Amino acid sequence: MSDSPLLHQRHHEYTYRLPTPPRIVVPPPTLSIAMPKLSVGRANNGPDEEELDISFLQGLDLEDIIQTNTLMEWTYARRREAQLILPWLYLGPMTAAKDRAFLERENITMALAVRTRENSMNGAIQAARGICLQVATIEAPTYLDLIGKFSDATRMINQHVARVREVTPIVDGEQSMGKVLLFCESGNDMSAAVAAAYLMDTLDKFDHIKAMQVCQAQRFCINFDDTIKNILQAHEDILSAKRSVTTSRAQTLASSAATNKLHNGLQLLPLAPKPKRSIEDTMDDDDYDMDDVDPSDAMRFTDRDVTPFQDS
Repeated sequence: MSDSPLLHQRHHEYTYRLPTPPRIVVPPPTLSIAMPKLSVGRANNGPDEEELDISFLQGLDLEDIIQTNTLMEWTYARRREAQLILPWLYLGPMTAAKDRAFLERENITMALAVRTRENSMNGAIQAARGICLQVATIEAPTYLDLIGKFSDATRMINQHVARVREVTPIVDGEQSMGKVLLFCESGNDMSAAVAAAYLMDTLDKFDHIKAMQVCQAQRFCINFDDTIKNILQAHEDILSAKRSVTTSRAQTLASSAATNKLHNGLQLLPLAPKPKRSIEDTMDDDDYDMDDVDPSDAMRFTDRDVTPFQDS
């Protein structure tokens, strides 16, 4: 279309790039940025999942586990090692799963591998089986397949940590728990995304930005690209929806229990369900006055001009 002043003019600047979601900026772990506080929340058990008690994790001191000077102390050789994310969770490459001395020193009881295909990283998995009590795998051919595996990984980690604690005898008044090594080939992408999702699921009021900050503060070589960032953001929305449903169900059960207690055994006549309106009923309704818009809804359209062209 012509840009002649005698005709219509563009109302907005044209862009020729592909539509992309907004960039997600994660503040790097520097000395000037305060790291988020860590506190364990409640387990997000699904309606068909067994009740899992992780309340014992709430008594752990998570105050000083986050490194605040990673940028200055990180060395290139540390990328081949595993780093502590939480007292019961380590993140690293597959070479860490082969490091017998590391597994025995840190008392790793479970190795969880994140791989793209079923037969990959067999050497690291077999090495871990010789030391760890449990070895599990998660297969995700692409990053987008990870989003359906996040909750499974969280459940496997929490189940293992809790079960090891149950069968471990109390020594000197303390009861040890399981420790999990989470790894992929490099320890910088897929397994890092699973670790961040675990933080979001397990810690209280922990969004995707905080989760990525903590993971990168502990393991500086992690690479969260735009795809992983958007996947973690979508996972946060899923967790928010699950928590809302759980809260709503709890309120409904509490309300029903209070109603039953109030009536105290009185037999009430069941209320007849309100019938739905038919098409014929809706046709008889008067038209709504579209000029009378709710103020809260009208705010969405304030200063929004999507007219593509304007008259000269």
